[in-house]
Amino acid sequence: MSKLLRKPQGTHGKTHAITPESAGWGYVGFDLYRLKAGESVGEATGGREVILVLVEGKARLSASGNDFGEMGLRMDVFERLPPACLYVPDQSDWSATATTDLTLAVCSAPGKGTHEAQVLGPDGIQLDQRGQGTNTRYIHNIAMEGRDVAGSLLVTEVFTPSGHWSSYPPHRHDEDNYPDMTYLEETYYHRLNPAQGFGIQRVFTEDGSLDETMAVSNHDVVLVPKGHHPCGSPYGYEMYYLNVMAGPLRKWRFKNHPDHDWIYQRDMVK
Repeated sequence: MSKLLRKPQGTHGKTHAITPESAGWGYVGFDLYRLKAGESVGEATGGREVILVLVEGKARLSASGNDFGEMGLRMDVFERLPPACLYVPDQSDWSATATTDLTLAVCSAPGKGTHEAQVLGPDGIQLDQRGQGTNTRYIHNIAMEGRDVAGSLLVTEVFTPSGHWSSYPPHRHDEDNYPDMTYLEETYYHRLNPAQGFGIQRVFTEDGSLDETMAVSNHDVVLVPKGHHPCGSPYGYEMYYLNVMAGPLRKWRFKNHPDHDWIYQRDMVK
């Protein structure tokens, strides 16, 4: 199995624990908890900032000494309702107590001490369309650079309809060369609807030094250390993924694969 494909460790509790050390890079961390009503989790952030994303379900959340009460709007991620999200700064802590069955994503990156604990959603997040034809997908901008809500983290959700492609045309952001490109590590947390489905993700570089194509299942995570990373959803199955990105600079600047950039240029003029 590819080292870039991480399978969940069980179906309950902490099912993913991806650290910069385990990923072999320097910035992005991603944990996933699947809890039953009444169960609680909590962590100190140390030198890392965190964005909690309630992928599904409701929970009472607290952070940095503040009680944010019960949060959560959607019970099934494929309802496409905006997610409840909470930013937690570095040198702080957070806790969550599930009030229903809960899928909780913990997105992390080095903190810079620049932001206070705050609610990021569901208010302020809307579903936006991106792309054309079978490249059409739908985006929840949780914490991209247009929202000044974090020091390092960039976080977004993507819904890819049945038979469509996303993160497409293939693009990369693996050079620290702003404003031409930014170096951003990235994780993809995948969900499929119906759950028994699968999707395809390819991670590849233009020189061929990395070229892996993976079948992703419900709750899998894919690591993108470099290269292009398109996703495809077969007919009959809808794909969701939660993206977490971070690097030296909190800006998203990418380049499309030169062989496929014509698709982007064509769609831009429509």
